Amino acid sequence: MELYTHPLDLPQRRAGALMAMFIGDALAMPVHWYYNRRALATDYGHVTDYLTPRNPHPDSILWRSSYRPAGPKGDILHEHARYWGRAGIHYHQFLRAGENTLNLKLCALLIDSLNQHGAYHAETYAQAYIRYMTTPGHHADTYVEEYHRRFFANYAAGSPPTACGVTEKHVSGILGMIPVAVFYAGTPPAARAKAFEHLHLTHLGPRMDAAGAFLLDVLLPVLGGSPLRQVLTDLIRRQANPLLGFPLEKWLDHPDDVVIGQRLSPACYVEDAIPAIAYLALKYPDDIAQALVVNTNLGGDNAGRGAVLGALLGAANGIAAIPARWQTGLLHPPPPLGACGPSDAA
Repeated sequence: MELYTHPLDLPQRRAGALMAMFIGDALAMPVHWYYNRRALATDYGHVTDYLTPRNPHPDSILWRSSYRPAGPKGDILHEHARYWGRAGIHYHQFLRAGENTLNLKLCALLIDSLNQHGAYHAETYAQAYIRYMTTPGHHADTYVEEYHRRFFANYAAGSPPTACGVTEKHVSGILGMIPVAVFYAGTPPAARAKAFEHLHLTHLGPRMDAAGAFLLDVLLPVLGGSPLRQVLTDLIRRQANPLLGFPLEKWLDHPDDVVIGQRLSPACYVEDAIPAIAYLALKYPDDIAQALVVNTNLGGDNAGRGAVLGALLGAANGIAAIPARWQTGLLHPPPPLGACGPSDAA
């Protein structure tokens, strides 16, 4: 692929990727997993800024779920367990406007680990992850995704931390690859290796590998200066990823709520979310604000989609292209992330 130059430098792109990643999640958080778009609009209007979530959540499935930790080593819900099995409970009921969901808070934990140790080590991060999740009060999310629950069931059963990952299919699994890839962006081969090492700590299987490959095949060239639309168009036309088998370019002049809703599901599985992310990034490559507002109001797993979409658009356009009100409104913006030197990339 031809390497394009762009006036944005790598630090601007790196900062933009992380900031827009956190914003995409926080903007969608109050309407996360709304599959009834009419209910979303009734409850929150057309979402363009951070809002506080509230009960009842009409599409919540916590009423049909239960949670029992596999012993003290596996207890990751603590005081929130009592809300499982109850109707109308918002997944993020105790979060505030501009606050991030658990998965992004873990990305902040990962950034702190990268900064502290100057490199990515799966074992080191795993220990920090275990301490964070098993200590009450570290986060206020009522919902913890399936991979967390299965990881800690394996850990409580005696598996070592680096052998607790499970075969998975949710797009949120690739979020942690983003800080690792951004940290190692100056040395793309190391970025790929380390980002996949992090993915495989918790998420295994061919679907997650395909999702991770899509992310890195777009994010790394864009961080290096290649135009986002060109990178995506090349991937789609070459059919270089099994998750991109849709005529996304032909759909660009169609309504977004038809493309994502009728042709592509707004759900959280990678076979749905990855093509939806590619479509939105292809349609709005130069407009972070429009892309994230559209994504938020499409509902479904808009938080997971929004975080990945935000990272791609932030890398393409830099931190200065992100609306200032969104940056200052984040309750916990991403910590500044250092970068590894060439000698540290091995």
